[in-house]
Amino acid sequence: MINKAKQLLTAHPTALDESYGEHFSHALSYAWRLQKSAFCALVHAVLPFLFEKTASTEIRRMYAEMTNRGATKGLDQSQNKVAP
Repeated sequence: MINKAKQLLTAHPTALDESYGEHFSHALSYAWRLQKSAFCALVHAVLPFLFEKTASTEIRRMYAEMTNRGATKGLDQSQNKVAP
């Protein structure tokens, strides 16, 4: 049972050539950055002259980082294109 739990926790990070801690750190940083982007998008919805490109720029940046880490391998790239 313990081996199964360990395998569940480490299979994905191992596939990315990361430790559990490294993966945790990356995922947590993405969560934080997404929250900040969501806040900027919310402010932009009310005050369109603020944060005009902040959320989309950050999401593009995160996608590029994820792609460089190999975190997007296995995804069907034809369905996940990001416009420049």
